[in-house]
Amino acid sequence: MIGSVAKALDILNLFNTVNPRQTLSAISKALGMPKSTAHHLLSTLVEYGYVEKQDDDSYALGKAIIALTQGVLVNVELRDRAAPLLRTLADDCNESVYLTVRDGESVLYIYAIESSQRLLARTAVGDRAPLYCTSVGKAVLAFLTLPEVETLYANPDLLQPFTAHTFTDLAALKDELTRSRIRGYSIDNQEHELNTYCLGAPIFNAHKIPVGACSISGIDPEIVGSRLEALSRGVIYTAQEISRRMGYVPERMSMVRHNSLGKA
Repeated sequence: MIGSVAKALDILNLFNTVNPRQTLSAISKALGMPKSTAHHLLSTLVEYGYVEKQDDDSYALGKAIIALTQGVLVNVELRDRAAPLLRTLADDCNESVYLTVRDGESVLYIYAIESSQRLLARTAVGDRAPLYCTSVGKAVLAFLTLPEVETLYANPDLLQPFTAHTFTDLAALKDELTRSRIRGYSIDNQEHELNTYCLGAPIFNAHKIPVGACSISGIDPEIVGSRLEALSRGVIYTAQEISRRMGYVPERMSMVRHNSLGKA
C-alpha cells in the first residue's frame, strides 16, 4: 500500500453530509497527522479538483468528484441495461461476449460473459485496451468524426503493433474504420492478441455519441470466416438494443431486426 495515497483517500473520506466542510486543524486532528502533511496533501487534491478551498479557509469536496461519480453511474446503468441482452448473445453464439466503455484513447471492459475456451484464465473485466486494435475500440472510432480520429492519432507513435496484424498506419486505419462504419460492425482479426478473433458494434447514448461497444470474441478463426454473417447480425442487434435502452433513437430503422445467429 502506498502511504501517501492512503492518506489522501483518508482525507476525502472525512467529508460527508454531516460535515461537508473541514478545516486544516480538524483534518490534522481527525487523522493524527501533522498539519504540514495534511496541508501538502490538501494542496495536491485542490490542484486536481478533488477538494476546493473555501473563502473561510475550510475545505470541501471538489467538482472532480462529481465527474467520477457520474462516470460510475453511467457505467453501472449501461451494464445493468445491457446484461440480459449480452447473456442472450452469449448463449446464442457460444463465445465470449464483452461490454466496454470508451475511456479516452482506450476502452474499459465493464462486463463479460467468458467462454471456457478463452485462452486467458482471468477475466478481462477492469482491463483497458487501445481503441485502434480492438473490435470494441474500432467500433467506437468508426463513428467518431474524421478530425476526432486524426487528433487522437496525431502522434503516429501511438499506433504501436501488438501483433503483425495490427494497423500501425493512420491512413490504413481510417480506411478500415470507413469499412466498419458502412457495415455497422468492426473486426479484430488477431490485431490485439494472436489467435483471437472478435466482432464489435457501437453503443450510442441519447445524444447519438458512441460511448462504448459490445463484442463477440473467441479463438475460432471462423468468427471472421464462415460464421461472420450470422455473428455480425447478432452483435449489431445486441448493440442497437442496448443503445435504445440508453435512450438512443436511430435516424432510420435498422436492417437487423432480430439476433438469431442461425446456429447449426
